[in-house]
Amino acid sequence: MMAADSDPESEVFEITDFTTASEWERFVSRVEEVLNDWKLIGSSAGKLSPGKGEYTSGTWEEKCQEINFADFKFSITHHYLKQESDEGDGKEEPEEDAFPLAMQDLLCMNNDFPPRAHCLVRWYGMREFLVISPGANCEAIISESKCNLLFSSISISLANSGCQVPMFVQIQQKWRRMYAGECQGPGVRTDFEMVHLRKVPSQYNHLSGLLDIFKSKIGCSLIPLPPINIAIRFTYVLQDWQQYSWPQQPPDFDALLGGEVGGVEFGKLPFGACEDPISELHLATTWPHLTEGIVVDNDVYSDLDPLQAPHWSVRVRKAENPQCLLGDFLTEFFKLCCRKESTDEVLGRGLAEEEGKENSDISAALSKLTEPAAVPIPKLSVSNMVHSARKRIRRHRRVDESPLSTDMLNSILLYLFPDAAVEKSSQNGDSKTAQTNTNGKNEQDKDSDYNLFNQLKSAPSDSLSYRLALCVCLVNFYHGGMRAVAHLWQEFVLEMRYRWENNYLVYGLAGGPPDLRCCLLHQKLQMLNCCIERKRARDDARKATEGSKERERKVSGSCQNGRLGPEGMAATGPTTDLTREVSPGKLWDSWSDSEDEFFECLSDQEEMKEAMPAGGEKGGAKDISKVKPDGRLHTHGNMILLNSTEPLYIPVTQEPAPMTEDLLEEQSEVLAKLGTSAEGAHLRARMQSACLLSDMESFKAANPGCVLEDFVRWYSPRDYVEEEVVDEKGHTVVRGELSARMKIPGNMWVEAWETARATPARRQRRLFDDTKEAEKVLHYMSLQKPADLTRHLLPCILHAAILKLKEEESVEDIPSVKKAIQQATSHASKLLHHPSPDYKKLEDVINQLMAVEAVIARARSLKAKFGIGKGEKGEDAEELEKFVSALLEEPEVAVMGAGRGPAGSIIHRLFVSSQRLADFTSDEAALLAPLDEDLGRVSGTENRKSMGGGHNVPDFPPPAGREILLRTCVPRPAAYSKALPQRLFCVMMREDFRLAGAFSSDTSFF
Repeated sequence: MMAADSDPESEVFEITDFTTASEWERFVSRVEEVLNDWKLIGSSAGKLSPGKGEYTSGTWEEKCQEINFADFKFSITHHYLKQESDEGDGKEEPEEDAFPLAMQDLLCMNNDFPPRAHCLVRWYGMREFLVISPGANCEAIISESKCNLLFSSISISLANSGCQVPMFVQIQQKWRRMYAGECQGPGVRTDFEMVHLRKVPSQYNHLSGLLDIFKSKIGCSLIPLPPINIAIRFTYVLQDWQQYSWPQQPPDFDALLGGEVGGVEFGKLPFGACEDPISELHLATTWPHLTEGIVVDNDVYSDLDPLQAPHWSVRVRKAENPQCLLGDFLTEFFKLCCRKESTDEVLGRGLAEEEGKENSDISAALSKLTEPAAVPIPKLSVSNMVHSARKRIRRHRRVDESPLSTDMLNSILLYLFPDAAVEKSSQNGDSKTAQTNTNGKNEQDKDSDYNLFNQLKSAPSDSLSYRLALCVCLVNFYHGGMRAVAHLWQEFVLEMRYRWENNYLVYGLAGGPPDLRCCLLHQKLQMLNCCIERKRARDDARKATEGSKERERKVSGSCQNGRLGPEGMAATGPTTDLTREVSPGKLWDSWSDSEDEFFECLSDQEEMKEAMPAGGEKGGAKDISKVKPDGRLHTHGNMILLNSTEPLYIPVTQEPAPMTEDLLEEQSEVLAKLGTSAEGAHLRARMQSACLLSDMESFKAANPGCVLEDFVRWYSPRDYVEEEVVDEKGHTVVRGELSARMKIPGNMWVEAWETARATPARRQRRLFDDTKEAEKVLHYMSLQKPADLTRHLLPCILHAAILKLKEEESVEDIPSVKKAIQQATSHASKLLHHPSPDYKKLEDVINQLMAVEAVIARARSLKAKFGIGKGEKGEDAEELEKFVSALLEEPEVAVMGAGRGPAGSIIHRLFVSSQRLADFTSDEAALLAPLDEDLGRVSGTENRKSMGGGHNVPDFPPPAGREILLRTCVPRPAAYSKALPQRLFCVMMREDFRLAGAFSSDTSFF
């Protein structure tokens, strides 16, 4: 058996096919495919050198693609500076053995230390490169064997494809930002190497030690060695702003809103940061062109004095999400929108029970009128019932349970309703209120900021809704949150009911029907005002009529003889009194809503008898002559009735019923549900013709003997077609007839005309039942939860915030802020005009406004630090303002005149202040207040000595970061090789030491 097992013939014969591609070869091939797809093959030379600062001002773009090495994912990314193609480039053919573009960039000095760029751009100065890095969820490439395998892959890919763009591989952990790479050209190669340590080795902590590393690495045997170009940048960080005052006014504890930061008062939103929005100032002092012999920097002595640096540049580090008052107000207000609690739940069980009693008391007010009672009938009015219910609630409510104090609540209500401070019985007070509202509105309509409410669907900035939003926001933030909001809203609704019952117009609302451009709550308040106006006009007209009748009775003793006078007054009453505000006076004790439901409930039977013959045009001339016209306004030009010689009169008509947007939507839904059938269409037309029927009845009453054609001539002139014809006698006359659409059988106008009675507007059933509509509005308002209220008022708060930002920005004049405010306004406008706004997106709008506030706060912080606005010389002040605005807009700003310019001297002073304060205790530091005057007398020489140890406290702290850039062009690897660019970038920080070297070598004979 053993012999059989060892028999060679029994072994399996295997053939290894070495032509099959391995995973490594597939990876190399895939990299080459990507290079071909991106058209990175061939020479990259021939482009112009990048201009000064182009790496910062230019546009960087990148392309990315996923590639696999077996089951390990990599991403290959192409970073490049987008440059406009120069037409002149095509004329000059690059030399065949020209250096690759990356090698030329190694020596370019136009873009050293770019403030905003990829780290490889800063370290190697390249405008185009490729990076292969592990995928998002893949482990880092740490082992040496894997690193070498990747280096081999990119080297082969570059050689096979002829790509001259440098390619890097990211190795080690990502936070270390370690890269190694290679660039190949015709007969040349550049290796990119990197060293990263935690601590700076003592022998390399200065320029002389780094020069030793660089020289040993390039290994040039030429004597003398070609000059090494040196660029140095030291960065100093200023963190201590103790000399800068607190950004907000201290709280005034004696005021009503005392103890609150920012000096808050009613009607104004707070603004500004509660902490310094600028956390650090970074001063970069740069020596751009040095050579080895010019400067000394070793472990004993250094010539690198920041005050002597030819270039200074500054960047500011912004505090992340600084606490800003306006942003806090908006955020807390917005949080209420997402709450679910009702007013009863918010105010607590004790109050909820009392509120339940209130609701039952008020809702049962009408039913109590019919109950047997021992009290006189005049006491059983709706206003008395509600007033007594409210008194019981307030008597039972304990003071400590109310979220808002009585003083605070009274102050808020006086702010909301300033007319309450005026004597309500004064007629002048009411007319003055209306006049103020109207005049103010006309003046402010010219202002675009005032019309911002149209864009945001909020409310005018002088309206009650707007003021209510500000008060709710203030109360929510400072005085008890949701409970205080619920309390305020409850009192507001009670005030609305009181005004409705006592015929007091709601202050701060424009006259007329609800403005559909505003938020729904504002429309509801306008609707309530319309109801109060109609009710007042009706009551005033009735009082005037009764007064006239009483006077007539006294004069003649006959009711019949005095009827015409009161009727004339009553006919004109609604038109004259609707726009006139009269003092409500004392209400009739026996008044009830049921008396005013219908106008046709007439007390005089003879008036009804007179109205009967006026039912239409069918009566003869004898009947018509007996009918007396009623409800005439004025003649309609020179028009004459077609069937008589009487002039055509325009009648007094009922105002159309005002509607809010939710009522319009509800009506449209009802009409849509009627369907498209003939019956549904007929019913829909009848529902929509209520106003038409009312106007027809008024017209018939004002024009006895009129016909439909007369009505159409006044109401819809286009539907009465006139043409000139020649009559039997040969005279040219004008004859008219109804339009074609009016002659269609079953026309709604004809049907309505036939059913219309001759009834003046004052005797018709009301098109607008103000009692019913007012109760609907008050019921709607009482059902609103705090969250519903804040949703209604959110557009007004955003409106107020935008106005506040515009006001603050106008002082600072920051272009980027203007643009940001416009974008936020446009964004909010689109969202708020939607029937159901997306509150997640509205939160983004609030974040945009908060960002704008932070920018303005930073501008003010910088202006305060640089002393702008303190009366400096004109030129210096203008230069400082430009410098501060540039700091806000740009990543890094050059300081004109370096340390000797106006901005440089202030920066120097800030650093000296910080250094002196850091060297003393807080008590000793307080004695150093007159520091600015001392510094003003110190000469530049003395300042420079301070760095060398002339004073105990140096002017500047040790640099937080030091960057040294060494460049030269030497033959490598042998003395007879081509002279190629060599570069070493050194970064030294407290806990970070990095060397990024690019070393080129001639590969022609090596």
